[in-house]
Amino acid sequence: MLNFWLLELIRTVALIGMAWVLGRLVLNHGVKVNYTRKILHFILFFLPIFLAPYFPFEGGLGTTLLSGSTFLLAIGLMAKPIRERFDFTRITFAAIDRPEDRPYTLLWLSTQLLATYVVLVGVLAWLDSYDRTALIYITVIVAGIGDGLAEPVGVRFGKHTYATRALFTDRRYTRSIEGSACVFLSGILACILLRGELAGAEFWIALAVIPIAMTFAEAFSPHTWDSPFLYLIGGITTVATLELATLVG
Repeated sequence: MLNFWLLELIRTVALIGMAWVLGRLVLNHGVKVNYTRKILHFILFFLPIFLAPYFPFEGGLGTTLLSGSTFLLAIGLMAKPIRERFDFTRITFAAIDRPEDRPYTLLWLSTQLLATYVVLVGVLAWLDSYDRTALIYITVIVAGIGDGLAEPVGVRFGKHTYATRALFTDRRYTRSIEGSACVFLSGILACILLRGELAGAEFWIALAVIPIAMTFAEAFSPHTWDSPFLYLIGGITTVATLELATLVG
């Protein structure tokens, strides 16, 4: 557990420190928040992977819940009463505060995170009943890389847009086919990378089902609330892949 908490400390300090740097770029140099949010998204995804060999620990449902709680506490430091009092938190908040998300920025972010961890724990328990928990990394890769690229690619190259809704408001938001294509391609990549965990027909079924299912999950999920839907649909389609492969075999 010591290594787990050291990893959590490094991740949290790195995220907050980078958010402060990126927040200054947003406030002083007009850098788009759409980009700074995704930089933080990739740090959140890749940093634990990079540090894992140096701080090995036995993960499970307990550490997943603890990690989520730590992240929620870090987000809580950006609450309005705190950021109105301290410049440091005001600047870090600027790195994630998209104008179109106001006044729901933290509400959407915190509730999405909470829902994601609840779904993740459920999916892990479900896969554990098949003794196939390693397959969660298919969903993790799609949510981490595909969803991470979807917004910046859509902002920069998105020409074919469609509308989506958000929680707690009737406001309409746009996504792009170009951004959604990132989710689809990452789904294919994830299945290939996890090829060693998929036996026989499982690989081909996963390749046919998971990328397109998760693409639609990202496309039709509420604005800023796509992660729990990605993990839910990713988990369902992964289990469906195992069941279908059993029937085919």
